[in-house]
Amino acid sequence: MSKKAIIIGAGPAGLTAAFELLKRTDIKPVIFEATGDIGGISKTVKHKGNRIDIGGHRFFSKSDRVMNWWREILPMQGQPSRDDLILGRKIELSEVVGAPNPEVDDAVMLVRNRLSRIYFLRSFFDYPISLKYSTFKNLGLWRIIKIGFSYVKARLLPIRTEKSLEDFFVNRFGRELYLTFFKDYTEKVWGVPCDKIKPDWGAQRVKGLSITKAVWHALSGIFKKNKSLEQKQVETSLIEQFMYPKLGPGQLWEEVAKKVVAADGEINMNCRVTGLEWSGNRVTAVVVADAAGERVVEADYVFSTMPVSELIAGFKPAAPEAVQQIAAGLVYRDFITVGLLLKKMSIKNSTGIPSINDIVPDNWIYIQERDVKLGRLQIFNNWSPYLVHDPDTVWIGLEYFCQEGDELWNKSAEEFASFAAAELAHIGVIDQADVLDSTVIKMPKTYPAYFGTYDQFDEVRDFTDQIENLFLIGRNGMHRYNNADHSMLTAMVAVDNIAAGQADKTNIWNINVEEEYHEKK
Repeated sequence: MSKKAIIIGAGPAGLTAAFELLKRTDIKPVIFEATGDIGGISKTVKHKGNRIDIGGHRFFSKSDRVMNWWREILPMQGQPSRDDLILGRKIELSEVVGAPNPEVDDAVMLVRNRLSRIYFLRSFFDYPISLKYSTFKNLGLWRIIKIGFSYVKARLLPIRTEKSLEDFFVNRFGRELYLTFFKDYTEKVWGVPCDKIKPDWGAQRVKGLSITKAVWHALSGIFKKNKSLEQKQVETSLIEQFMYPKLGPGQLWEEVAKKVVAADGEINMNCRVTGLEWSGNRVTAVVVADAAGERVVEADYVFSTMPVSELIAGFKPAAPEAVQQIAAGLVYRDFITVGLLLKKMSIKNSTGIPSINDIVPDNWIYIQERDVKLGRLQIFNNWSPYLVHDPDTVWIGLEYFCQEGDELWNKSAEEFASFAAAELAHIGVIDQADVLDSTVIKMPKTYPAYFGTYDQFDEVRDFTDQIENLFLIGRNGMHRYNNADHSMLTAMVAVDNIAAGQADKTNIWNINVEEEYHEKK
C-alpha cells in the first residue's frame, strides 16, 4: 500500500471509511481513536454480564447499500431467537436456510419488532400518535377537540417561512399537538426553547412524517399480509421491524474492526489527534497524543469524525479567524445513561403483545412527564434477550440529556443512580425496592446542536472543503445529527470520490438532505 489515510475516530463513519478503503483502493487506513472503545456512541457497554446500548440503535436504512453492508458483516438469523422460542413466536423474515442460529452462534443479526411509545399523564400513547380509543380516552375530549381544530388551522394557514423548530412542528402537527407532545420533550433534549433551534433538525430527524402519513400507515397495515425489512416507502418513525446484532450495536463495529486489522489496516486506541498540519490546499500530517507523548504522523488523506470545534482549533497554522470563531461557537448536547437491573417493573403489559415475564414490549419509551428530567427509557430485554445475563431480571437504560459541567453531569455515579431510580419510581414505572444493581455512563458531545453559531456553519464547510485531501464525515465530523446509516454513507461516498478522483465534496454533504434518499413522492 503506497498511500496512507489517517482516520480520526473508530465509530461507524471512521470504521466504514477504513473498511471501504481496504476493499476498493490500495490506500492503507490508520485509525486513531481517543478512547479505549470501538464504536463511538454505537458501542456496547458491558456491566456484570449485562450489555448496554447507548441511545438504542435500530439497524434500518432506506439505503440498500447500507443494509447489504450490515448483512455482509453479520448474517441474518436462521432460527428464532431466545424470546421467540419462549413465546412460540415465528418471524418469517428470519427463516433463512443455512443462516446462523442465535441460540448457538453469536455472529448474527436478529430481526426485531419495533414498538416505541410515549409515557405522558401516567399513561401510554402510541408513537407516532394514533387515532385509537385509548388516545382519545387518555387525552380527554376537550384536548382532542383543540388538537383537531389546531391541526386543521395549520394545514389551511401554514407558517410560510419556517424560521425555527417550533415553526416546523406547528406546520406539520398544529400548535396544540406540538404543545402536548413535542415542545417539552424536545426542550429536554436540547436544553433551549424550540423557537431558538433551527428547523434543520426537524428536516433531518422527523423528515416527511405527518398525521396524514401516520393515519395512512395504520390503515394500510390492516390489509398488509407480508412484512418486509426494506420498508422503503415507510417513514423511519413508522417502521415495524429492524435488524439488531445479537450482542448489541458494538458487536457489529467490533467485527468490522477485526476485519480492518486482518486486511492490514491499523487501529490505535487511546490516541487523541490534537492537531492538523496543513499547507496550501492539503493536510500534510496529524499530531497524535498518547501515553508516550506527542508525535507527528504524515498523511496522504485525512478523514475526520472528531467534533468540528476541536478539529478547527487544532489547525497548524491556524485556520482563518472567522472560521475559528464559528467553530468555537458550535454547541453540543451531552448524554448520560443509567443502567438499572430490576427484579420487575411496576408497569404491566396491557398491549396484548406477548412478552417475557409480562415486561412491557417497548424497545424504548419517551418520557413526556414534566415533573422528571428523564428523557427516554430503554428496555434492553426487548432489543435483544442476549443483552441480559439473567432472563428473569429486567435490564433498562434511563437516558438524560445535559450539558457537560452542569448539575446533572457533576453528580457522582452513586448520586445519579439513586436520583434516576427515584424519578422512575415517582412516575410509577418501578418500585425502588426492586433495584438490584446500577451503573452510570457519561457520553460528551453526543448531539451536535442546531443553535449557537450553527447558522454560520457554511463558512466552516467552505474552508474545509477547499482542503482537497480532508474529508469531514459522520455525526460530529459534519456537526449534523445523522443516524448511523447516514454517517456510514458519508464515509462510503468520500471513498467513492477518492476512487473516482472527484474533488467536489457536495455529494458527501448531501447525505441525509437529498430528496431521493428520503424517497418522498
